[in-house]
Amino acid sequence: MQCKTIKTDVLVCGGGCAGLVAAVAAARNNARTVLVERAGFAGGIITAVGLPYFDGIAEKQTGRIVVRGIPFELLVKMGRCDPNATHVKPHNPTIDSTERFKRLADETLSAHGEMLRVLFHSTACDVVRQGDRIATVRVANKDGLIEIAAQQVIDCSGDGDVAAWAGATMEKTTPLMPMTLHFRIGNVQRHPELNRRARQALIEAEKQGRLPMFYGPGLIFCFADDEAYVHAVRVAGDATDAADLSRAEMQGRADAWTMFEAWKRSVPGFENAYFITSGPYIGIRETRRLVGQYVLSEKDIVSRKSFDDAVATGCWYMDRHPNQTTIGSANLPGQGFQPKPYDIPYRSLTSGEVSNLLVAGRCHSATARAATSTRVSVTAMALGQAAGTAAAMAIGQRIDVAELDGRSVREQLLAQGAGPRTYA
Repeated sequence: MQCKTIKTDVLVCGGGCAGLVAAVAAARNNARTVLVERAGFAGGIITAVGLPYFDGIAEKQTGRIVVRGIPFELLVKMGRCDPNATHVKPHNPTIDSTERFKRLADETLSAHGEMLRVLFHSTACDVVRQGDRIATVRVANKDGLIEIAAQQVIDCSGDGDVAAWAGATMEKTTPLMPMTLHFRIGNVQRHPELNRRARQALIEAEKQGRLPMFYGPGLIFCFADDEAYVHAVRVAGDATDAADLSRAEMQGRADAWTMFEAWKRSVPGFENAYFITSGPYIGIRETRRLVGQYVLSEKDIVSRKSFDDAVATGCWYMDRHPNQTTIGSANLPGQGFQPKPYDIPYRSLTSGEVSNLLVAGRCHSATARAATSTRVSVTAMALGQAAGTAAAMAIGQRIDVAELDGRSVREQLLAQGAGPRTYA
């Protein structure tokens, strides 16, 4: 079977938080861009998993906004803050509708016309490399197997799939952090004892062998006063292994339903509750990470090391989830080391082996502990904007992204109201 071929300047693989923003940034900087995404919509953790938080937009201590650019623009368009805002409360604001965010993502992508082509229900599945460059990326979708020939490729898959298939050096920590299926329960009557009683019911379910492990639980009423959005499922596994990921998805749904039934049976306030939905995909915290031209470390974050090629600012706490039950507030916001805003360098997006590859999002080049901070939604968006901007700049200069001076990327981002922020 002959493969259909698409030629473009920039290919973005994955339309999650990083990929959505990377594709928009590349198109805005005048590069013909193709975005491929396995779901039927963009947004990743926010829409495909259902986590409504803009984690990493502002520092915890003051609520001062540290990420601007496209991520801030999306938050403003969701009505969560004023365009002139310098601070936001809480520091990790939630959006009130994941469906509305899907529509905003659609509108933002569609606004660029022929400069940005979107292929949903499309999965990158192989790479053809020539020398030190990616020649084509093979994608499976309703057209069959297609080949996309791009001058610059941005891996926003979350798992570093394209980077790994291209032969870039990758790292995977053992054990990996657990996955979480997010879910929502309707017609819940709130009262002061709700969280404590819900927690006790899960403790009993675990003792009886009906629940392998859990955390929290976090019952968050951000969508409606009578709707509980739940942080509680914890499933160990490796999401880069197809069979293990499939098992984890099924285990997550089973655990979510066990929790719902336990609460409905024994917790006042859940008597007339009903299960609304779980996220289309289980949430993945950690798989592969690039070992790039620079590996951001926890020491860099703690010491707030300055980089002349900084292209983004991180501020989230170091949030490592264990593969075991943790009760109450353990592993909820504020429990790990809380850094002040810190630099993330351009070199942590680039590979030493593949010259036309950038990696943005949670699979960028960082140590396991550093990545527990940089992996969150808004930081991933900021890295995506840096990657998309850099890819377009490389096209304009007729060089590869590995040759691009990160200081010039920083300057371009700052000129566009994005990039890193310097704070005392």
